[in-house]
Amino acid sequence: MTLTAEALARIAMSNPLNAQIASRLPSLGLDQCMLTAGCLFQAVWNHQSDLPPDWGIKDYDVFYFDTDLSWEAENEVIHSARQLFQDLEVNVEIKNQARVHLWYGQRFGKPYPALQSARDGIDRYLVAGTCIGLDVETGEVYAPNGLNDTEQGILRINPKNPQPDLFDQKAKSYQARWPWLRILAP
Repeated sequence: MTLTAEALARIAMSNPLNAQIASRLPSLGLDQCMLTAGCLFQAVWNHQSDLPPDWGIKDYDVFYFDTDLSWEAENEVIHSARQLFQDLEVNVEIKNQARVHLWYGQRFGKPYPALQSARDGIDRYLVAGTCIGLDVETGEVYAPNGLNDTEQGILRINPKNPQPDLFDQKAKSYQARWPWLRILAP
């Protein structure tokens, strides 16, 4: 099977939690709102491993972009999202990508550039094949590195964010849950 954007969206939405989150997010009125990260690509790996679509998914990541850089504005969105999704009993991590550079260095010990869009945040995931987002308004899949690595289970460092130590940690975490994944040395 060749993993197309349509197939990825179909597989990801076979997880009822993804479908619920994606259908409710537009009500928050967020600019550039994307369901992203593990809840999408891990659904594909689960599908290929004959596991339930939500198996091993630790949280559901949502990116948006708001030029209001105040913590208060983001916190208001976090609280609105918490209420919106409280019945789902899952961890929905919602982050304004315009603010990441303000806290990333303190949390991870490395500088982070100011981003210009929610897609810029997706572009900087540590593993190239995990740079995937789903625009909740249009249903469009954003995959700047394509979907081949995701389909083939190849974990390679993202050249847009080369951090070998963090990449190794993340890749090994994925491989522990899906042993058939292959880590390519950075």
